Amino acid sequence: MSSSFGTLLRVTTFGESHGPGVGVVVDGCPPRLALDADDLQRDLDRRRPGQSRLVTQRDEADRAEILSGVFAGYTTGTPLAVLVRNADHNPAAYEHLRDVYRPSHADFAYDAKYGFRDWQGGGRASARETVGRVAAGAIARRLLKAAAGIEVLGWVQSVAGTDAGVDHSTVSLDDVESHPTRCPDPDAAALMSEAIDNARRSGDSLGGTVTCIARGVAAGLGEPVFDKLDADLAGALMSLPAAKGVEIGSGFASTRMTGSTHNDPFEAADRTRTASNRSGGIQGGISNGETIVARVAFKPTATIAGEQKTVTRDGAETTLAARGRHDPCVLPRAVPMVEAMVLLTLADHFLRQHAINVLPMLDERP
Repeated sequence: MSSSFGTLLRVTTFGESHGPGVGVVVDGCPPRLALDADDLQRDLDRRRPGQSRLVTQRDEADRAEILSGVFAGYTTGTPLAVLVRNADHNPAAYEHLRDVYRPSHADFAYDAKYGFRDWQGGGRASARETVGRVAAGAIARRLLKAAAGIEVLGWVQSVAGTDAGVDHSTVSLDDVESHPTRCPDPDAAALMSEAIDNARRSGDSLGGTVTCIARGVAAGLGEPVFDKLDADLAGALMSLPAAKGVEIGSGFASTRMTGSTHNDPFEAADRTRTASNRSGGIQGGISNGETIVARVAFKPTATIAGEQKTVTRDGAETTLAARGRHDPCVLPRAVPMVEAMVLLTLADHFLRQHAINVLPMLDERP
């Protein structure tokens, strides 16, 4: 099972949904970066369960413990280990799922691959695993801000057919955090909240999309041909639980355009900037200096309270009305998870870019 991500900034997550704890080891973080547990806690608090009526009511404080890699408030350059202990884990609540496959969940697929599975909340397939990603993403956030002034921000773009109107150039963290949906459009947020509440009351779930932008990314990040920046972003984002699709820039909408309407013309006053950004900040798999724009589609939460037909491990037909604590919509808590994977991808490519550019630029180019 692959639980590691990255090349120079390498992260490995560990732990299960209802085990003693979850966490991450981060290897390759440069030394002398100011860092303490509070820097991680801000993002973990945005990911944790129980923060509003719109999400699972599992009661976890998700307090981060930095076990290694920091001395006197600074990273040492050695591996960073972060642990978050599970406090409100209740494996017995999942006893009824021991021999039952939940529809559209990872139960059958894990059983098919390993011949064995952790039925206690889904084990590694649970979104609880993303605690380690978000903690590592917070470290990457500190690194990118300190080294390059890069800012990464995500928000809920759509839920159940309601789409937000958001100005990418002005949207702020305060705007995103102003509503429990994490949608910075107040009118759309109200409609999303109502839809999520209705789904929860009816024992159902909803999906939607998250938009994430990265401001201040210099041109040149990306490693063609197989480690293109957009390819690595897509892979990182698709590794998130419940993610079903990724768009960069205009994405699938570009298929309905012509080249003349889709191309981003260069600014006459500054040949390094473009007048539009339908490329989403990436061309040829390399960042071009414009704001990077990615969108991630998340399916409705697979585990629902409503009764569904399914089968047991022995193939017998049965019905399932899942018990336990589940998100009626993953979108509000998915925002910091999306940000984390974008941050980790950018931080890794930032270090890779600086690793290859050790010689001075040519005075004259061929």
